[in-house]
Amino acid sequence: MPRPLLRAASAVLLTLAVLQAPTAYADETAPVAVTVNARAALASVPETAVGANHAIWDSRLGTDETADLLKDAGVKLLRYPGGSYSDIYHWADHTAPGGYVAPDTDFDTFMRGVRRTGAQPMVTANYGTGTAEEAAAWVRRANVTKGYGVRYWEIGNENYGNGRYGAAWEADDHADKSPAEYARNVVAYSDAMKAVDPTIKIGAVLTTPANWPDALVADGDAGSWNEVVLSTAGPKIDFVILHWYPGAFDRAAQVPDMIQLVRKQIAKHAGAGSERIGIAMTEFNTGSSDRGATTQPGALAAADAYATLLANGVFTVDWWNVHNGIGKVTEVEGHTDYGDFGLLSSGTCTDGGVCEPAANTPFAPYHALQMVSRFARPGDRFIRAATDQAKVTAHAVRRPDGALAVMLINTSSDTSYPVAIDYSGFSPASGAPTVLTHTNGATGITTSATGDATSRTLPPLSLTTIIVRPASAQAGLPGAPGQPAVSGVTDRAATISWPAASAGTRPIAKYEVRLQNGAVSEQIGETAGTSLTVRNLKPGTRHTVNVIARDGGGGVSPPSAPLTFTTGTPASSPCSVRLTKQSDWGSGYVGSIDITNNGAPVNGWTLTFGWPRAWQSLGSGWSAVWTQNGQDVKVVNEPGNGSLATGATATIGYVGNYSGPNVLPEVFTLNGTVCTTR
Repeated sequence: MPRPLLRAASAVLLTLAVLQAPTAYADETAPVAVTVNARAALASVPETAVGANHAIWDSRLGTDETADLLKDAGVKLLRYPGGSYSDIYHWADHTAPGGYVAPDTDFDTFMRGVRRTGAQPMVTANYGTGTAEEAAAWVRRANVTKGYGVRYWEIGNENYGNGRYGAAWEADDHADKSPAEYARNVVAYSDAMKAVDPTIKIGAVLTTPANWPDALVADGDAGSWNEVVLSTAGPKIDFVILHWYPGAFDRAAQVPDMIQLVRKQIAKHAGAGSERIGIAMTEFNTGSSDRGATTQPGALAAADAYATLLANGVFTVDWWNVHNGIGKVTEVEGHTDYGDFGLLSSGTCTDGGVCEPAANTPFAPYHALQMVSRFARPGDRFIRAATDQAKVTAHAVRRPDGALAVMLINTSSDTSYPVAIDYSGFSPASGAPTVLTHTNGATGITTSATGDATSRTLPPLSLTTIIVRPASAQAGLPGAPGQPAVSGVTDRAATISWPAASAGTRPIAKYEVRLQNGAVSEQIGETAGTSLTVRNLKPGTRHTVNVIARDGGGGVSPPSAPLTFTTGTPASSPCSVRLTKQSDWGSGYVGSIDITNNGAPVNGWTLTFGWPRAWQSLGSGWSAVWTQNGQDVKVVNEPGNGSLATGATATIGYVGNYSGPNVLPEVFTLNGTVCTTR
């Protein structure tokens, strides 16, 4: 409803009041400290980083306007034919029995839009109601007959939602709904499709850690969905497929554990050569239709999640959806939120007559993807960045030409935060950097050249990217060392090896191994060779290291790609512990702990361990006295089981709760001694 006009005098007074109102600051004398470490490298930015989903029920799928908007957003991968519709869609006659197919959404139309966008396609083959032969014929049509060069092919969509675990939304005509049957068919699909075009990449559906039905084991199955699928289909696939609708705006911190757990599952179950298997997030949305699906909170969460997923090595993150349709309409941070999971308005209305903006009007998350694509370009490499303020998040990349980009996200609704940026391993040029900004309610990203590289004030609910040139372009520096590898990992040591760096104008004098600790890295060793055993590591801990080369004149190379490994516990100890998960329901589990005394007899014992993450907690425990203080758990024997003879074992149990990726405890101490974890 239009607002009544203010009288002129009232308008002037209101304007003066706004101009004279003080800007809110968290602390006038202490800006937010932002640390950017150019020597702590993470994943490189892939060609397919920023993606989105198309759906055959979207009549605007093939329009030039849609393709041009996606191109302007930097979208480099488009997925087709649209989520669960993939499992009812038959490409040859462009039908989806039981669903709606809009005009002008066939495969050739989709590909025309893909090419206009400048993106790569990803196609989901019909597992639910299709066959391997149908999928192979699609590959032939796409890559042999038409020459489209479709590289990425998924086998089905969310096929764990076929009723195997209770909920059924995904079509599946197979009599056997088990993960074993899905895995057998993935093998058959892969063989048939690669017989047509051996260059394609095949993806298999996995569940996302800490998201239903991850970790559940159905009756008759040999393990969870992921364990069974990877054990059978692992040798035949090239990537795995995750979907994530976190339903909240503060979950990006869970991403490193999420991706690491998936990599651990791949390494354990997929067989030899499993390191080739990539990870794709082919559906992502902040998933909160009443907290900012189309407004700025959703955009800020999108930018944070995209950057975090890509920095952790996911090769594409694909927004659901390009167009989706109106949902619950609310007011969020001063703007109408249409509860629409699309990037662009569908121009639809509610039954009550509330209508979205004109079709193809970009929503706030569209601008978030646009910001991410301008911040992190293919070929850039993510580097560590962090802040000391929970409301401000930082991401950074180093570009091949030596420039550095920092993306800052202020999630506060009412505070403009000043920030002070400290660069490690990088000297910024003087003068004004290029600054990209998107603020609450803005209809586009503004570009300016203002301020300096080390200080900035971030408006409330804003995205800001600062692009900084180096102070001087040093020629003749060494190249980056090759991808490091690890061997001989113990509780406190590991041997790191790497391919030699290419020398610049001066010979390479030494290599330095640097351990990441958040956005700070420390040198933990150096050598003139290409292998080093590092010591004094913390047991049972995930470590990420980079290697840099230094020449005889002090010139330093870019850092190597990261290497992540986990130390173990002592090979021998007076005590050993075995933790076994006996059951898991997706938000909690029953754990059993066997404590074995390998030393002298013990009369009275105390076991301690820590939850690796803040989202884990103790529900209950038995066969001992259990207490928790913060993330630390203490377990003391009961009067009847305090004596442990040499070689004796005590078994205790507990219920552990979790609301994020469930990284199990690794390190246990018995009466102050670190035990061997088996």
